[in-house]
Amino acid sequence: MRRISILLLAFFTCLALAAWPQARPQHQNNIITFDAPGAGTAAYQGTYPYGINATGEIIGWWIDANNATHGLLRYPSGALKTIDVPGSGTGAGQGTEVFGINAEGVITGRSLSASGLTTAFVRLPGGMLWTFNDGAGQGTYAANINALGTILGGYADSSGVFHAFLLPPFAKFTNFDAPDAGTGSGQGTFVPTEYGINFEGAVTGWYVDSGNVSHGYMRSTEGNITEFDAPGAGTTAGQGTWAASINLVGAICGFYVDANWGYHGFLRAPNGVITNVDYPGSAGTIGLINDVGEIAGWYWDANGLNHGFVRSPEGKFTSFDAPGAGTGAGQGTLPAGINDMGEIAGSYLDADNVYHGFLRFPF
Repeated sequence: MRRISILLLAFFTCLALAAWPQARPQHQNNIITFDAPGAGTAAYQGTYPYGINATGEIIGWWIDANNATHGLLRYPSGALKTIDVPGSGTGAGQGTEVFGINAEGVITGRSLSASGLTTAFVRLPGGMLWTFNDGAGQGTYAANINALGTILGGYADSSGVFHAFLLPPFAKFTNFDAPDAGTGSGQGTFVPTEYGINFEGAVTGWYVDSGNVSHGYMRSTEGNITEFDAPGAGTTAGQGTWAASINLVGAICGFYVDANWGYHGFLRAPNGVITNVDYPGSAGTIGLINDVGEIAGWYWDANGLNHGFVRSPEGKFTSFDAPGAGTGAGQGTLPAGINDMGEIAGSYLDADNVYHGFLRFPF
């Protein structure tokens, strides 16, 4: 399986598909790059932005020379702040990861301790931070937070089965599972990071069934869960449908893996109609939708090189590459988030396989 960020990013395009879209020329003069102080410089270390909010604040993490992770917050001024949850481990695969941020600057994520415990956390703009867990078992993560302060997250129970939860402000946990989710280790109900909950509290994600095939779901604000599969999705273990972003009107973007292990983007309209969408000529496409119907993400070419793209609500694609991005297979430009102003944040992998952050402006 190709590189798909932890609980996955994935998805594709907007509300009305016109004729077959045409790709536009590449542009690079509206992209700035940045690195977190202290970020490692060995292969697969570096700076890893993961999302961007309405005001241009960027979140993510950076990986140090010991392969430990540290939370990252980049302000619109360009100032960078490191966030380390107290008790986070400092060894390889340990530390702090920031997954979500809302328009008010409240962020969510997880802390990984030296003992292997995963703990969810929330941090207010002023710096106040607290941790929490939902359910006994193997740990909790806080993946998203919407403008009203409702947190979407998940946890693994003592048997290694995954479950989802909603946590509104000053309220109790609401746990939920897709009806057909599997009950074996590594199966269950999953939520995407950053873009899985909209303003009104409708959520999307995927579940893994008893045969280890993935399927999409949407949970309405009333709590009703609708399961769905993209047409053409494979039915073998490791294949299927992943839903990973939902916008204000309930359009869902995701991707599916077909029977030949090909990756394809899809859009599920609010009425449930699913459209297959791929970047023209690509070997695979993954993207995210914002509230105005723009899609940002990456596609890979026949040589396995990753390129960024943005797709307008009218269906026109623009491809772009971050300055300094490597040109080898698996390298290149990897957008991870787009806000409603069209600002895109993400990372690029250079010729030495080191990650660096970038911010692309829509002009």
